[in-house]
Amino acid sequence: MTRLPLVFAAFGLVVAPTVATAQTAATFKGIGGTVTPVAAPKGVLLKVDASGLTPGWHAIHIHAKGDCSDPKFTAAGGHVHSAEPVVHGLLNPNANDMGDLPNIYAGADGKAKVEIYTTLVMLDGLKDADGSAIVVHAKPDDYSSQPIGGAGDRVGCAVIR
Repeated sequence: MTRLPLVFAAFGLVVAPTVATAQTAATFKGIGGTVTPVAAPKGVLLKVDASGLTPGWHAIHIHAKGDCSDPKFTAAGGHVHSAEPVVHGLLNPNANDMGDLPNIYAGADGKAKVEIYTTLVMLDGLKDADGSAIVVHAKPDDYSSQPIGGAGDRVGCAVIR
């Protein structure tokens, strides 16, 4: 049996499998694979199954617009956030960036399979009028530097509606 890493983005675990509702998987552009959001009572679980990545750590963030139409995925906008100016970083004491998530790891085969739970957003909020996007970056997030933790180029993008 293969063990999958379970990553928590918001310092808590809510176990309520009978309450969570799986949504339709969103397909990544730029890389292979999917991300499936699952509504949870106090947040959202993102089931990520990605391929075609360079081996190593990669940042993954929730972006404000459900638009992956351009080659560099800039139409997805910035991260989901709750205040201006936007402050990035899971380890930044002044952070207000709700799109921050822990890094994911791609093995030598370029695949990453992980479940990320966050209480920083709810699924209904991600599926607003313009949707949102899950974006994978070329480099890892350092969780504190501005504006995106040194995560580099956007290499994968999936629309959540």
